[in-house]
Amino acid sequence: MVRGRRLLLNVATNNMEPIHFGLIWEHELASLQPLLAAIAARRDAVLAQWWDLYSLHFGDRRTLSRAEFLEIHGPDLDATVATLGAGAFADFVTAMRGVGERLAERHVPFAEVVASMHLFEEAAIAAFPRPADSASSRLFDKVSHCRTAVLAEAYFMAHNAVHAARVEGLEREAARLPDAARTQFHGIVGATPPMLALYERIEALAAVLSTVLVVGESGAGKELVARAIHECSSRRRAPFVALNCAALPRELIESELFGYRRGAFSGATGEYLGLFRAAQGGTLFLDEITEMSGETQSKLLRALQERTVRPIGSTHEIAVDARVIASTNRDPEEAVRTRNLREDLYYRLSVNLLRVPPLRDRLDDAPLLVEHFIALFNEKLGRKRPIAGIDAAALEAMRSYRWPGNVRELSNAIEQAFTFCRTDLIGLGDLPNAVVPASAAAVKRHGEDERLNLAGYQRGLVERALERTNGNKLKAAKLLGISRKTLYAKLRKYGLDYVVKQN
Repeated sequence: MVRGRRLLLNVATNNMEPIHFGLIWEHELASLQPLLAAIAARRDAVLAQWWDLYSLHFGDRRTLSRAEFLEIHGPDLDATVATLGAGAFADFVTAMRGVGERLAERHVPFAEVVASMHLFEEAAIAAFPRPADSASSRLFDKVSHCRTAVLAEAYFMAHNAVHAARVEGLEREAARLPDAARTQFHGIVGATPPMLALYERIEALAAVLSTVLVVGESGAGKELVARAIHECSSRRRAPFVALNCAALPRELIESELFGYRRGAFSGATGEYLGLFRAAQGGTLFLDEITEMSGETQSKLLRALQERTVRPIGSTHEIAVDARVIASTNRDPEEAVRTRNLREDLYYRLSVNLLRVPPLRDRLDDAPLLVEHFIALFNEKLGRKRPIAGIDAAALEAMRSYRWPGNVRELSNAIEQAFTFCRTDLIGLGDLPNAVVPASAAAVKRHGEDERLNLAGYQRGLVERALERTNGNKLKAAKLLGISRKTLYAKLRKYGLDYVVKQN
């Protein structure tokens, strides 16, 4: 150890190894004090600038609201300045681990976490009363790398702890059921023969660690299938990292996958590990792989074959251990013919090909999905008056619709119904026009009067059913083809409780 240049040691470990690649020397923290003092003096301005950069870069796709951002990163900024200002690097590490855990609990995507850390560096440097010299900038860059490394470690530990608890719960639940009785499987909902066959294929693929290509229409649940494969595998306690190739410009996908060295291109002010290394030991899911350029597909194929990656700007390859699951909403053979998918990459991926059935091929799962999303949105949206269920006419409309947008479209339809439903039971009038049969849609389009007419018609049906059964609710529900719970909801909706009480 060089005198005067003692590396800060990781006091949290017994082996006294340098912390996070041994980037920081003790004397360097003293050099950083003027910049830390400037950040502390302009604390609110730095935080506001950081938020502005975050909201500018992520727009409506951002995970955190302004209030949530300030609630998490305000204390984060204070802890960074206080601990580093006191030279207490171990306390800094502890504070950053807490931030990583909070970001994981809030389900902020990891790529967004890393980008936000870079934006913090930009906002902090701008707080210096004069342009920061290159030495200060480089030093703060090193601190930022340590900060990101600690956050990543805590983020994935917290994420995996919650994830592992959820998976173990699912496994216990599944163990109690025969395969033919499954209605849910690792977050996937369905009990029809195509879905039961899909669950068996997922379990079979989870037992091996080779690449998988998941094929299915948009909204069919390809990422859920990929997650289920990961959760059933021996890698379930390691990271699951997802990249939507259609959401990024093609020229950026390569750097996201393989990482880059500092100075590799304009704006590369630090080293970025890349998603292959972020998924080390776990699973990397590449959604819509046909949106990747041919050149990047070629480099991906090499990474799959050699199990190494070469960061942009580096001359060395780095060994990686991440299982790759890819997906596409195109017919893969047609994608090969149109050169949207390299033939050699297709043959590499299609060794294990898994097709996700569209919703129109399993419409008998619609009631299960409706029940699932009603429960989900009751919890998520926090209505003062929860939705109890869906009436028979609306459910029949959903079972008859072809769902070109698959499960995602059905989820959106239920969420819309939550917005417009004024009772505790979803009816035809609460569903999107596309879902409602033409005869009922004509009624809906004519406005509130026609809605009342439809309600009156349904009220009459309930009254006649009660008359024919002499007020026996169980028999009336069977006559109407609805559950007794649904009948009770209709009685409340149409004010018919008194009829039964008088009888």
